[in-house]
Amino acid sequence: MALFGSKKKQQSVKKVRPTVIRTQNVAKEIFNLAKSYDADPEKLDFNILGVQTYTRVAAEGQDIEWEEVAPGGLHELDNDSTLLNPEFQIKQTYEIEVFSRDKNIEDICSEFKAAVGANATKCKVYLSISEGSKLTYVENLEHILKTLIDKKKIRAGILIGIFDEMVDDLVSKLSASARINGVLEFPKRETHLIAEGFEPTATINDALILHYENHNEVDDNAKVDYASRGFIQSVKEGELLIEYQKPKNGKYGRNCRGEFMHPAEPVVSNEPTFNVEDTIKVVETAESIKYIAKENGYIALEDNKYIIKQDVDVSEISFKTTGSISSGVDSDVNISVKESDAIKDAIGTGMVVEVSEIDIDGNVGSNAKVIAKRATVGGQTHQSALVSADDLDINVHKGRAEGKKIHITRLEHGYVKGDDIEVAQALGGNIFGKNIVLDVCTSHVKATATKLIEIKKLHGSENTFTIDPKLSDDVQKDLKNNEDTIKELEVEIRELKKEVEKYTKLVKEGTPAFLDIKKRLVHYKKNGVKMPEAFVKKYKQFQAMQEQLKSLEEKLVKQQDHLNLLGSKVSSFQDNIFDARIINRGEWIGYNEIKFKLVEPPIELVYKPTEGSEEKIFGLKELESGEYVIRALID
Repeated sequence: MALFGSKKKQQSVKKVRPTVIRTQNVAKEIFNLAKSYDADPEKLDFNILGVQTYTRVAAEGQDIEWEEVAPGGLHELDNDSTLLNPEFQIKQTYEIEVFSRDKNIEDICSEFKAAVGANATKCKVYLSISEGSKLTYVENLEHILKTLIDKKKIRAGILIGIFDEMVDDLVSKLSASARINGVLEFPKRETHLIAEGFEPTATINDALILHYENHNEVDDNAKVDYASRGFIQSVKEGELLIEYQKPKNGKYGRNCRGEFMHPAEPVVSNEPTFNVEDTIKVVETAESIKYIAKENGYIALEDNKYIIKQDVDVSEISFKTTGSISSGVDSDVNISVKESDAIKDAIGTGMVVEVSEIDIDGNVGSNAKVIAKRATVGGQTHQSALVSADDLDINVHKGRAEGKKIHITRLEHGYVKGDDIEVAQALGGNIFGKNIVLDVCTSHVKATATKLIEIKKLHGSENTFTIDPKLSDDVQKDLKNNEDTIKELEVEIRELKKEVEKYTKLVKEGTPAFLDIKKRLVHYKKNGVKMPEAFVKKYKQFQAMQEQLKSLEEKLVKQQDHLNLLGSKVSSFQDNIFDARIINRGEWIGYNEIKFKLVEPPIELVYKPTEGSEEKIFGLKELESGEYVIRALID
């Protein structure tokens, strides 16, 4: 093994006699020379004996002689008009002396580990200095570094003396730093620009962007809702729907190898072939054509023409057909669902529909959710379905209904919450609203209102009719905030009273001494005698104590007034309860209850009308004793 190792070592140190070569491709010639000597190219070095730069202006196919540029004239080439001329050509020829590396420039820079690299277009060339490198100062270091960089550029096929005006500043700074410190160290990797050509501007192909398909995109990591398949694409007035980006030619460039760079021809394959209705505005510029919505609705393509529409007719909304439809209650999208078969669902299981208006001829299935400004349900709602609309009309209701103005033909143990609620026939259920009117009330109905409950015909029993001022979510929130503030004020007032009591005692106990000091100070001032510092200090301390007591008393009065105001506000939450009424236009049947819930004091009053009683109107009265009772009132 030692013999083989020794032989290998002999081969690796085989020397190449100094050889002068004239070439345009230094790396290739060094490789070929090393191969002829059976040597390692990495072990060879070279000196730059001369550099000739040649240029010419020749169209493709023309055979025009090259002209040499004097070294001092290279800077004149570095301008846009020359280098970005497609017919301008440039090349360099190098005269070098190649030899086996021994004692030369890089021995001086043996710890300076640097490499030359470029971006993909070769328009930017960088010198990368490795972490841990060191540069020891020697005389003529600037020239040594400049030569080192030029050699690395030549070996990489990069022109020298052109595109590289920043190199002089770089080697000057590195040399100056090394001279100051003796040794310049590089604790981390550094990269410096050492040549910059003219980067070409990329060609832009045309593109057609359907923004209306992307405006509801979600995060890639979000859970996919397979029920929402975008059956309709809702749009808003002023929304950018479609954009055609016109093709744009790129700009010429020239890299640091001197190569002219032609931009590719743009690909035109997406020019608009469709038309638009007058519901869509077209804005054309030099860069693009934009199609913008002129009104709310949804976008549709009919006979190769885009149009914004508001009305949609479907037979059903289900997972198999449309999927969920969520265009928003302010979208101006109106849907009519035609399925009316009693054994089928017009709105299928689990579907979510959110539009401005919807008319449903048939049923709303289990776990379905319908949200709109106006909605009608001609069939029935499943007990797990939710229908929410400001203006809501339901035929048979078993699920949950929410809104402002609600009409239900038949309530079958469903839940209803709104402002003004009218139920033609109530067969059990829970109703919450401001004003509730029941045309026919059977049994097991729980109706709670803030102002009025009116029963036109009572046909059953086990019903509960309640007036509750705290029914409103806003009132409950205000009341809770009010109660929390009262508790905070009560704690603060207790602490203030303790402080007032403490300072009152201190002022009372210190008053005789204060009056005595005040008398003495007046005497000193009258007789022109300098007042003792201790007396002045005690006088000021007592004054500060008086001012603190006054401030605490004022704050106590202010917080006490605030507490009283909040206390009166509690009462105001139930002021309207005395105007609230429960009315039964017919005769009382069976067992029923009337309830009034007070806010302050927090009590619930219950009245049970006698079966057969014809008492019609009930309200809350406050007796002279301060007690509250439910009384039948005269119509």
